[in-house]
Amino acid sequence: MGIAGEPLEVVASYLASFATADPDAIVAHVSEDFENIHTSALAEPSSGRAAYRERLPGFLNEFDGVTYEIVETFAEGNRVAAAYTMRADYRGSLIEIQGMFRFLVSEDLITQRVDYFDSLSFLKQTGGTQPESWLGD
Repeated sequence: MGIAGEPLEVVASYLASFATADPDAIVAHVSEDFENIHTSALAEPSSGRAAYRERLPGFLNEFDGVTYEIVETFAEGNRVAAAYTMRADYRGSLIEIQGMFRFLVSEDLITQRVDYFDSLSFLKQTGGTQPESWLGD
């Protein structure tokens, strides 16, 4: 079961859970059939809660101290859009990336996440280094 509340509250809790660096706390917000979709060529999509959970430790390790600051949100029914600033220590470089998520929420769980992030900004901040386990999660 997810975090009870309105879709906007579920999304805010999900994004805040990254600061815990606990894969189980993060994955508690997503459904069994969760679709993790990325628009950037730097990131890999995943399908299903188990696949997402399996990849989270690599992401959390590579993007140490990752946080998502919500800049602005919009909600309509079970759809939520959230502009964000992601911050992390990536291989010794502090990075800050702007992006936007679109979420679908059903029964207090996120069923779909579409991530639009500034991959050129990421490459500039890291000297062109592409992550081994980028999830954008």
